[in-house]
Amino acid sequence: MTSLRQDQLAQLVVPDRTPALVVVDVQRDFGDPERLGAYGLDDDALTELDRTVTRIGELVDAARRIGVPVVWVELGSDPAHPWKASNWLREGDYDAPMGDSEPCVIGTPGAEWYRMEPAAGELRVVKRGYSGFLGTRLDEQLRAAGYGWLTIVGLTSECCVDATAQDAMQLDWPVVVPRDATAAYDLAVNEAALAQLELNVAVLSDAHEVIGLWERAIR
Repeated sequence: MTSLRQDQLAQLVVPDRTPALVVVDVQRDFGDPERLGAYGLDDDALTELDRTVTRIGELVDAARRIGVPVVWVELGSDPAHPWKASNWLREGDYDAPMGDSEPCVIGTPGAEWYRMEPAAGELRVVKRGYSGFLGTRLDEQLRAAGYGWLTIVGLTSECCVDATAQDAMQLDWPVVVPRDATAAYDLAVNEAALAQLELNVAVLSDAHEVIGLWERAIR
């Protein structure tokens, strides 16, 4: 471990700097292989996705056991208020109504959490776009709760995890991203996303190390 990384991680386990785990978009439309046919995942990507969802679930269990707060950030696409720029980018028509391919439409099975779910009393934030901070009260709620740094996990690494981590860092949150608790639908895309996160946004880690940091911080 480099001296810089030692210093970075040491700053996370000082008194009064409570960690929180932020779980992003582990919903059926993003994690359930039965709903991902249009994304064209190969066998390696499907295996990695399954492994990642399992690891995220393990981190949720560990956080609850240790006493680290779990925060749930989920996409809620609202047909009454379509994200027109996204529609234009994906379909080429800015003014079209929300189409059948829109993920995580509010009230549909695709918006449900996949292989995990929030517990009673855990903070849930519904977002409209990529970042959990854009157009929500997430920053205000995290600060009101007295948290000091964030572990961000979820789907997918190059999109909503990246956007949420980017905004967290720019809002002055120290961010740790476990590389084994996020994934993309292409292994090369995931590696590129992790490299970008490490370069500008977060300290990369793994689930085992993060649990150790939590245990040192919550004592």
